[in-house]
Amino acid sequence: MRISDILQKKGKTFSFEFFPPKTDAGHQTLFNTLRKLKPLNPDFVSVTYGAGGSTREKSFEIVDTIKNQIGLEVMAHFTCVGHSVDELQPSLDELKKRGIDNILALRGDPPKGQPDWKPSPNSYHYASDLVKHIRIGGHFCIGVAGYPEVHPQAESRQKDLENLKRKVDEGADFVITQLFFNNDDYFRYVDDAAKAGVFCRIIPGIMPITNFGQIKKFSEMGGAKIPDLLVESLTEVESDATEVTLLGLEYAMKQCRDLISGGAPGLHFYTLNKSATTRIIFENL
Repeated sequence: MRISDILQKKGKTFSFEFFPPKTDAGHQTLFNTLRKLKPLNPDFVSVTYGAGGSTREKSFEIVDTIKNQIGLEVMAHFTCVGHSVDELQPSLDELKKRGIDNILALRGDPPKGQPDWKPSPNSYHYASDLVKHIRIGGHFCIGVAGYPEVHPQAESRQKDLENLKRKVDEGADFVITQLFFNNDDYFRYVDDAAKAGVFCRIIPGIMPITNFGQIKKFSEMGGAKIPDLLVESLTEVESDATEVTLLGLEYAMKQCRDLISGGAPGLHFYTLNKSATTRIIFENL
């Protein structure tokens, strides 16, 4: 089922994101997590892959299993970085053959360890170009990324909003945001996007904090600022993993409640392939 059809039927959606593990043990953990979360009846789940499409095949296998064996609606992440235009269509055809109806179209990050990397001439440089390519094919529902605190590489907030509108104008059906910790940033982003002419659904992306060092790294990469008071509280308990998780859980639950009560059209949880924290938040909502 296309996610756009789900959005038409439901005022709010709840979804989970996973990543392809690198080990057999990691795969077992992932599928255990999926089976634990399935009874919550998420509207859809999504699967990422590595910089430059480095785990594309593993990602495709996982979305196939989720869709055709576990029985959850799934969205495959799909980037244009690291692939020529000619290489994209066979991969799209493969997803279609596997019965996948939904794609999150992203520019993608350059391959790791290649600071001087530049895209090849015969490749798309922007997510909007990829969206246009996918839309021409006509099969897929297309989601794109949004950045409440501005994309780290954007020239300005205005330019970032223009880029978002370009992706939607080229055919994106909905937006999922990068993680953030200040709800005011999200609601301001939605308002500014509407002023820029973006009226599709913008779903907030939430990452419950379970590891302080890890979340600092993710925040720095994605441009998400952790509020000072939360940093102070986490710093005080940083050596105690249980206390960090409990504090992160408490903060995420309040953040999610305030988002929903404020009119957000659902929640997209970045699970890090773990079920416990996400399940607690979901069940308490």
